[in-house]
Amino acid sequence: MRIGVYGGSFNPIHFGHLLLAETARDVARLDRVDFIPSGALHYGKLTETTREDRYQMLCRALRPYRDFNVNRMELDNPELAYTYDTLRKYREDYPDDEIFLILSSESANKLPTWYNAEGICKLANLIVARRGGYPPPNFELYEPFLEQKRIDLFRELVVDMPLFDLSSTELRERIAKGRSIRFLTPDAVVEYIVEKNIYTDHYVEASAIEPTARQTVTPCKCKHFDDQTSAF
Repeated sequence: MRIGVYGGSFNPIHFGHLLLAETARDVARLDRVDFIPSGALHYGKLTETTREDRYQMLCRALRPYRDFNVNRMELDNPELAYTYDTLRKYREDYPDDEIFLILSSESANKLPTWYNAEGICKLANLIVARRGGYPPPNFELYEPFLEQKRIDLFRELVVDMPLFDLSSTELRERIAKGRSIRFLTPDAVVEYIVEKNIYTDHYVEASAIEPTARQTVTPCKCKHFDDQTSAF
């Protein structure tokens, strides 16, 4: 099996995240993509959410897609503080599968400074998303610690993203100002934000961020797994 690993804060998840994951899945012919929400956040007061909030929003966003799943290992295990640790756990749990780490070009260019960058590149293949308006991946940064054959493989796995410039920061700012986020994130995520009234320090009318806001939230039926207990 070919498993894509896509980590991030997802605070909140939006269509840019989904588009990147789907592009990686399609080009690299992945059997599934596991979204891994990070355990720690470092934001200001207006952006504070609980771990469960981010997990529940991911569940609601991914529910329609059978090959997208949520793995909450970093939420529940404080020892998984680094990407290397998470990938090592994946390698232990799935010794016979191919593991692919999905990254934006910005993250890929920072990866050589991460904890045990060499180990990361040995545990997983890199799928790097190249986006218009952002620096392309610079694999020369990997030459001091990685063999050329491995670097060449990563070059082959670079995927071009459709032009879709969106960030979670922008969504949080729009919500705080009472502006619409419809068509920027799945409806189920908007409903959850409205229900919990998060990303703002004051009450925001549902109609302000979703003009056709519904009053009920469908219970989460997202498949998820913990440690070695898989949903497959």
